[in-house]
Amino acid sequence: MLEQFFPNVKWDRMWEATTETLYMTSISVIATFILGIILGLLLFLTSKGNIWENKPINTIISAIVNIFRSIPFILLIVLLIPFTKLIVGSMIGENAALPALIIGAAPFYARMVEIGLREIDKGVIEAAKSMGAKTSTIILKVLLPESMPALVSGITVTAISLVSFTAMAGVIGAGGLGNLAYLEGFQRGRFDVTLMATVVILVIVFIIQFVGDYITTKLDKR
Repeated sequence: MLEQFFPNVKWDRMWEATTETLYMTSISVIATFILGIILGLLLFLTSKGNIWENKPINTIISAIVNIFRSIPFILLIVLLIPFTKLIVGSMIGENAALPALIIGAAPFYARMVEIGLREIDKGVIEAAKSMGAKTSTIILKVLLPESMPALVSGITVTAISLVSFTAMAGVIGAGGLGNLAYLEGFQRGRFDVTLMATVVILVIVFIIQFVGDYITTKLDKR
């Protein structure tokens, strides 16, 4: 049945491309989650009225985040070619896409982390301070747990963006479903290949959204 509607689709190659996309997405999501939380915490803690208030450092971090958040992803890939070649050794393959994916997504997620932290009731933070809690305790026992629903919701949105980023990276040889849709679908006039690759990407996005919404609902105690 499927062969009738998708005569040009090589299912083993489609599966291989899907695993490449899942690999790029999962690694970049994990790295983005870690780096984004670190950057978000620094943005929050060094802002006015907070524990590590420091305007110069906050301004520098904020500027870096804003710059990398504003660069279109396709241009970021090109700008990072020397850096990518230095650490990966190649611009071809799924590993070559990881630096651009992480650097492109982490600043975006960092702003979401900062917003989530700002929504925490300041009274909770002040109560922890008054009890003599260390900064590390406040971060691990107050800030992160209280903002966790927002953090999960934010990483869900970011993960979906990363799926689309992997498709763009695939166009310039990074592998995955984007590469398959472009090289074996669009360039060869095989519409069915492009369509099936798009359908698989949509399924991945829907699954990410469903799982993210489910976890956020479970964590939200309001």
